[in-house]
Amino acid sequence: MKFASFSSARRRALLPGALAAAMVAALMTPGPAQAAAVACSVDYQVSNEWGTGFTANVSVHNEGSEAINNWSVGWTFPGNQQISNGWNAVVAQSGTAVTAQHPAWAPSIAPGQSTSFGFQATYSGTNTAPGSFTVNGAPCGGGNPGNVAPEVALTAPAANASFLVGQAVNLAASASDSDGSVDRVEFAANGTVLGTDTTAPYTFSWTNATAGQHALTATAYDDAGASTVSAPVTVQVLDTPGLLATPATVRVRQGQTATFGVKLSNQPSGTVTATVARSSGSSDLSVSSGASLSFTTSNWDQPQQVTVASADNGGDPGEAVFTVSASGHDAATVTVRETSASASAYDEAFLEQYEKIKDPASGYFREFDGLLVPYHSIETMIVEAPDHGHQTTSEAFSYYLWLEAYYGRVTGDWEPLHDAWESMEAFIIPGTADQPTNAAYNPGSPATYIPEQPNMDGYPSALQQNVDVGNDPIATELSSTYGTDEVYGMHWLLDVDNVYGFGFCGDGSDDAPVYMNSYQRGSKESVWETVPHPSCETFEHGGPNGYLDLFTDDSDYAEQWRYTNAPDADARAVQVMFWAQQWAEEQGNGGELDGLLDDAAKMGDYLRYAMFDKYFKEIGDCVGASACQGASGKDSAHYLMSWYYAWGGATDTSSPWAWRIGSSASHQGYQNVLAAYALSQVPELKPASPTGADDWAISYDRQLEFLQWLQASEGGIAGGATNSWGGSYAQPPGGLSTFYGMYYDWQPVWNDPPSNNWFGFQVWNMERVAQLYQVTGDPRAEAILDTWVPWAIEHTDTDNGGADFQVPANLTWSGQPDTWTGTSTGNPGLHVDVQDYSQDVGVAAALAKTLLYYAEGSGDADARATGEGLLDALLAHSGDLGITTPDQPDWSRLTDTWDSQSQDGLYIPPGFSGTMPNGDVIEPGATFLSIRSFLEDDPMWPDVEAHLADPENVPAPIVQRHRFWAQVEIATAFAAHEELFG
Repeated sequence: MKFASFSSARRRALLPGALAAAMVAALMTPGPAQAAAVACSVDYQVSNEWGTGFTANVSVHNEGSEAINNWSVGWTFPGNQQISNGWNAVVAQSGTAVTAQHPAWAPSIAPGQSTSFGFQATYSGTNTAPGSFTVNGAPCGGGNPGNVAPEVALTAPAANASFLVGQAVNLAASASDSDGSVDRVEFAANGTVLGTDTTAPYTFSWTNATAGQHALTATAYDDAGASTVSAPVTVQVLDTPGLLATPATVRVRQGQTATFGVKLSNQPSGTVTATVARSSGSSDLSVSSGASLSFTTSNWDQPQQVTVASADNGGDPGEAVFTVSASGHDAATVTVRETSASASAYDEAFLEQYEKIKDPASGYFREFDGLLVPYHSIETMIVEAPDHGHQTTSEAFSYYLWLEAYYGRVTGDWEPLHDAWESMEAFIIPGTADQPTNAAYNPGSPATYIPEQPNMDGYPSALQQNVDVGNDPIATELSSTYGTDEVYGMHWLLDVDNVYGFGFCGDGSDDAPVYMNSYQRGSKESVWETVPHPSCETFEHGGPNGYLDLFTDDSDYAEQWRYTNAPDADARAVQVMFWAQQWAEEQGNGGELDGLLDDAAKMGDYLRYAMFDKYFKEIGDCVGASACQGASGKDSAHYLMSWYYAWGGATDTSSPWAWRIGSSASHQGYQNVLAAYALSQVPELKPASPTGADDWAISYDRQLEFLQWLQASEGGIAGGATNSWGGSYAQPPGGLSTFYGMYYDWQPVWNDPPSNNWFGFQVWNMERVAQLYQVTGDPRAEAILDTWVPWAIEHTDTDNGGADFQVPANLTWSGQPDTWTGTSTGNPGLHVDVQDYSQDVGVAAALAKTLLYYAEGSGDADARATGEGLLDALLAHSGDLGITTPDQPDWSRLTDTWDSQSQDGLYIPPGFSGTMPNGDVIEPGATFLSIRSFLEDDPMWPDVEAHLADPENVPAPIVQRHRFWAQVEIATAFAAHEELFG
């Protein structure tokens, strides 16, 4: 059985930045006007609009019989619209005239085909669409080659309006259709249809709204069946009237003032007087104006400003809570925190980003009994490694720790870091009830061998009892050291909102985040081809044997639990605690981390399972499942960070059994040399087991060697190595180079898309190397960075801190490294090319940190300037919820059925029939979407549906994604600059 574990944000559509397009434009000239040959139509659609700006998609259709070569679209804005950036075309504007030229990768439009591009722009007043277009100078006739979808906007209620339970929420919408008529408008709350109106003015009165926050939308349908959903409007329904204060947290520089706004939630029957006073905290903070506020029946919903002053007394920064109260109304509180008068702009940027992430209204977390669980993203319709935004990963928890560790460094307050670790232990580290039969585990027989299959139609894969497996050399010392047979490591994936409905062990409850899994069918299995399933298999859902028949071929199944650890996340948690210990000691607050460092060292002790071959077989030249021998002692250790380790067992404690596996494949992006350094050389983080620190000392050297071996001549780090070719100890291709007998694999672990194409893996790894170099000056780390950094800078453009920055997106690889003999050869036969570029904000932030740590250690001025340029470019994209750039996902695989020739689509074995908890049918012919029908209730679905119905003429919707890991990466990048350069 393959227990693959994937971290997030690894599968995304390319969104070329305008700057990247502009660089291409500098190398080409537009073709001559071809007015006589061009027959075309243009569809111009505003996809999102927010009062001062908008995004639009433009589709160009070739109506003629000849290709349109070197296409260039032109139009004139009727208003003051000003384009700020574009994608999939080189967009330029002079006055009101706009020209959009083809990108280098798509210069022609074939007869009968379309091409699309988009842009973001600002405006004031009205946003009237252009009236006419040209292509290569020729007027385009026909307008839209197909039906134009209707336009719709929710005009009432106002955003963030408040209502009382029992009070009617009156909804209204405007809708129109340029080439037909509006058939109806549906009104919905949280994706559930409330009612329909077939005549204008379109209205609906919602009379039974429950207390809580609700997202309202209107969907217009035209006479041809096309539909458009409005931008959502969020409202609050309250049990009692209250006072509203925003923002909930305010930062004020020492000696200066800051403001927040106060209004009433609902219209009062008479005048209401509210008072504002400090209710707790530092007396250095006080109300300087707005201590008494008067609200009437006419101004109740207009925010009145309260000004808070910070005393200029040179003391340590403090904080205070201010309470806004009024008779008959629920009170509101605002936390005001001082920032040091000497704080840098980047330190302030960190605190501002921190407050946005932690603000409950932002939607990055869900709270359970006072503990916060981070979502993968605010937005829910997202398919990356998680297939829903309100899942979460161990990666997200490690970033949560990182956010709070930096907060402790900046503020001296370490309590939030304790809270983050407590949440991790409570929700994503399985507890005793989650792994009840570990005592039955036999280290001499750790697991039954199941070969991985090259394609998904090779599954289910049969257990092979006759294949020799090795001995687990660390289980006994771990149980002896910690007095338990339980494993202390994070499972990789949680369904935070129980969207799938698996519940805890199949009980369907929503009391806590639910352990779940997806990938389990070899390296060909893409996220688009997974069947999600619970980590606790009780046969409640799926088929007669739950979901097991999809993966393993067995004659007898038992109810069971199983968990998969993503080693990069646990290693990042250790990395975070290394820095937290350093910073707390510098503050004289080392005692603040009592207990946490011991827990981090314990996690590192169990993380050693990632150092071993999957079935504890001997490392090196391991060919043939039966021929390759099971190892004794630590002959099965490759000492690298492999892709996963996993453990499981029976749920029936009266018939207990348990198993554990490591992983044979190691990816460069998972290595963490700083964690290995900390666990082997920092006394507070050395594991308590007899051999833990020694193993990590070997791993420290082995990981650095691994990166030296994989470094391409240009500088990039190639994929990795495996001890089990194809996951079945198969014979690898002839002439393949090796590392300690393990075979080079340019795309280890998963191949759809190739696992080492994403540039993010480069910066995640090199950031750790740069931190190690900055801390220790290790010459091996320095040599790796001396080649990698110039290569990365060469392919990065910061636009001098402007909005149109670019970083590498996807890479391609050729050749292979030289077989490792202990010394780097420079790998003249191994090469990397940058395939394309993006404005991925998380990757840009991680790259900035890498460059800044390297610059501090080496004094390299170019690295520092580029890192600072990226930080400034990120600030240019600040918004209310964080820092984002437009994202245009590819949804084309949502409805793919299994194709045996291409080996693509969702594969369900013949004869299997089952259901998801919501009743979605799992059987041959199913698709990604058909077993996730809840996605059709997502606010984004109507736009995706329209695109899937007519992909040539309706572009995929463009969204602003707020991924948790990326927002934390940005916050910590700002804080890192202050840490390194003051």
